[in-house]
Amino acid sequence: MASLADRQAQPGWGALPFTLGLVLVAALIFSIGRWIDNSYVFFAGYVVAQYIVLGTAWNILGGYTGYVNFGITAFFAIGAYSTVVLYKLVPAVPLPVMIAVGGVLAGLVGFGTGYLTLRLRGVFFSIATLAMAVVVQTLITNWDFVGGARGAYVLRPRTAPLIGGEYVQYLFLVMLGLCVLALVTARSIERSALGYGFAAIRDDEAAAEASGVPTLRLKLIATALSGGFMGMAGAPLPYYVTYLDPSSGFSLNYAVNAIAMPLIGGTSSWLGPVIGAVVVGGLQEYIRVTISSAVNVLVAGVLLVVFVIAAPQGIVGLFQRKR
Repeated sequence: MASLADRQAQPGWGALPFTLGLVLVAALIFSIGRWIDNSYVFFAGYVVAQYIVLGTAWNILGGYTGYVNFGITAFFAIGAYSTVVLYKLVPAVPLPVMIAVGGVLAGLVGFGTGYLTLRLRGVFFSIATLAMAVVVQTLITNWDFVGGARGAYVLRPRTAPLIGGEYVQYLFLVMLGLCVLALVTARSIERSALGYGFAAIRDDEAAAEASGVPTLRLKLIATALSGGFMGMAGAPLPYYVTYLDPSSGFSLNYAVNAIAMPLIGGTSSWLGPVIGAVVVGGLQEYIRVTISSAVNVLVAGVLLVVFVIAAPQGIVGLFQRKR
C-alpha cells in the first residue's frame, strides 16, 4: 500500500487539462456515434456510460473509503423515480434539472443513511445498506403516484433538444456529461486531503481516529457523494426505458455491475471503473445481442471471481505492479 507521500508524488495532469481532455474525448465519442448513425450505438453507449458513473460512485465509498455498499439500487431508483415524479407534476422540466434533483435527493438519503449506519463497520454496514435498499423498494412498490407495482410510462420526446436527431442521442450526450463530472470529482478526491483521509480510513480506521482524522465527517461526505452520483445515474432511466417498474428500477444488474466493474478495473484509481465498465459492459452488450441478456449477471460474476483470484488489485493494479 502506497504511503500518503508516495500518493502525493504521483505524476498526473492538472485538474483543468484533465477536465478539458475528458470533454474532448466525450465530444469525440459522441461525434463518432453520430457519424455511424445507428440508434443501437447510442443505446449501448448509454448503458456503458451509465455504468461508468455508477462504478465511479460506488468506488468513492467502497474503493477509496473501504465501506462496501450493497444498497446501490436504492440510490439509483431514487434518482429514477424522482424523474417520474417531476414528469407527472411538471412535464416541461428539462432533463438536466431532473438529474440535479435526483442527485440531491439521493445524496441526502446517502447522508442520512451514513449518519445512521456508519458507526457500523465491515459486514454489518454492508448488511445495513442492503436492508435500506429493501425498505426503499417496498416504499416505492406501494406508492401509487409513481405507479407502484404496476409501473409508470414516461413518453420520450421524438427529437433531441439542441442537437436534433433522436432523443436517445441526447440521453447519451447527457450521460457522457455525467461521466465527465463523476471522473473529475473522483480524480480530484484522489489528489486532495479528502482522498488522503479516505485512504487513512480504508487502511486503518482506528489508527486514523487516533491520529485526529475526522472519520465520521469524512464517511458522511463519502456516502453523500456516492449516493448523489448514483441518483444522477438513475435519473435519465425513465426516458431510456420509457416504462419504469420496481423490477427494472431495482434490477440486480445494477447492483452486481456497480460493484464488479470497479473491482475488475481496479479500485485504487479513477481509471479502474472506466476500464471495468468498458470491458464488462461492452461484453455484456455483445452477449445481450448475440445470446441473451439473462446471462449478464453471470458474466459479471464470473469475471469478478477470476480477477479476485488472478488480479486482486484489478486491471489498473496489474499494470501498476508490472511497471
